[in-house]
Amino acid sequence: MAKIKGAIVVDIDGCKGCGLCIEACPVEVISLSDNVNVKGYHYSYMTDPDACTGCSNCAIICPDGIITVYRIKI
Repeated sequence: MAKIKGAIVVDIDGCKGCGLCIEACPVEVISLSDNVNVKGYHYSYMTDPDACTGCSNCAIICPDGIITVYRIKI
C-alpha cells in the first residue's frame, strides 16, 4: 500500500494568524511564525513538513482560503 505524503503552501501575506489551521491539524505540523507578514500578523507555516499527511483539514477550516494542500504517493 502506498504511503501519502502531504505539504501545504500558505499565502503568507493573506494569512491573518487566526490559528484555526493549527487547531485543525491532527499531526500538529502547523505553527505561527515569530515573523510577521506585510499586514503585521504572525502567519502560519509548516514546522515539520515530513509529518504532513495532506488531510486538508487546514485548508477546509481556513476562513480566508489561503492554504493550498498537495498530496503525493510515495
